[in-house]
Amino acid sequence: MTSLRQKALAAIVALAATATLAACGTTDEADTSSSTSSSSTSKQSDLQKFDTSNIKKNDKIAAMLPDSITKDGILLNGADTTYAPDAFIDADGKTPVGYDIDLTKALAAVFGLKPKVVTSTLDTIIPSVGSKYDLGISALTVSKERMEAVDFVTYFQAGMTYAVQKGNPKKVDLNNLCGVKVAVQTGSTEEVDINAAAKACEKAGKSKMEVLSYDQQTDVTTAVVTGKAAVFYADTPVTNYAIKQTGDELQTLGKDVDVTAQAIAVKKGDTKTAQAVKLALEELMKDGTYDRIMQKWGIESGAIDTPVINPTIK
Repeated sequence: MTSLRQKALAAIVALAATATLAACGTTDEADTSSSTSSSSTSKQSDLQKFDTSNIKKNDKIAAMLPDSITKDGILLNGADTTYAPDAFIDADGKTPVGYDIDLTKALAAVFGLKPKVVTSTLDTIIPSVGSKYDLGISALTVSKERMEAVDFVTYFQAGMTYAVQKGNPKKVDLNNLCGVKVAVQTGSTEEVDINAAAKACEKAGKSKMEVLSYDQQTDVTTAVVTGKAAVFYADTPVTNYAIKQTGDELQTLGKDVDVTAQAIAVKKGDTKTAQAVKLALEELMKDGTYDRIMQKWGIESGAIDTPVINPTIK
């Protein structure tokens, strides 16, 4: 991978637009936890249904996990549950669903543990992995900065996409976002880069770009649907799902930017857990579970063939 982030930031300065690394950041205001086991609700929606009964515990892989993870019999994952289709709350108002949630269930089955998801805001997941959470599975994009804090095991790849109201009534030009209201999620990499674009506009003496940051992606989407913002910027799967859920009130604008690896965050230096997660993912890829998750959420285009621990970023 070339230095996409450096090139993106250079483009921001040149064009006062943003071509950013696909990413979620990480914040923890609510400690609301929800078990994802089938017994948590007697009447599940189709989104909640994900059968793991055919996934057998792999004793060899499970034995690689430290006591700090296995002692309570629970695999605890921290996730931002406002980021559909990665992770979000179902219609019952309490149960996390999404492809990150199904993956958590599948990994837990391989480890012989019960899955549990704790709802967190974006910018606290990485700092809490290894202390508050066993893993961070929450559409986290790999970056050099993040790998200083955690180890990563890749499981997906996604780009970033802009979205505007259908027909682009505000005539947003991605080559010049100066003077435009742009919505992003607080704590995300895209927020950082959009703010850099805003500063570039100011430095160039151009019209001020207004950056609207929201804690939840749902509020980011609503800002554009209601016209409060002209455009938002998010992961490609998130953008496509938002378009579907709003009844095509939105449309993408421009091409996907910087297709980049998403990964599971593991405590820094915990090589055995990282290896266990990698081997468990390989098992799920071999038995077809991984493909089932991709197909269920319509995200096959982001599937990978082989998980990698701490991939090289040039």
